[in-house]
Amino acid sequence: MLNLERRARKPSLLACLGGLLAATAVGLSAYASHGIAEPLAQSHVNTAALYAFGHGIALAVLGPTQQNSVGKLALYVLLLGTLLFSGSLVAGALWQLSTGLAPVGGSALMLGWVVYGLNALRR
Repeated sequence: MLNLERRARKPSLLACLGGLLAATAVGLSAYASHGIAEPLAQSHVNTAALYAFGHGIALAVLGPTQQNSVGKLALYVLLLGTLLFSGSLVAGALWQLSTGLAPVGGSALMLGWVVYGLNALRR
């Protein structure tokens, strides 16, 4: 029976991307601890890693469970928000690029969670 359940489930791109995001976050955290000396840059990379890890785990767990388009959209908005937020912080810390996309990413994260929560009430 377990074998049939496994075959019935479809692959989940969101779960795959969530796992990759969480793995990247572990690497970022290690780099922040061992490869960055400047305290503010280290703090920014650690914050980026924290958000990437948490949202990566959420995507890995929630991705395969979403059957409707609104739920999937909410999770893709979370993915986009995480990439913009964490990516902007890392780019600013490592390459002194603008962190101007961090607020856009943070807003997308909030929107994604609100849409996900409201969608949960529709079921």
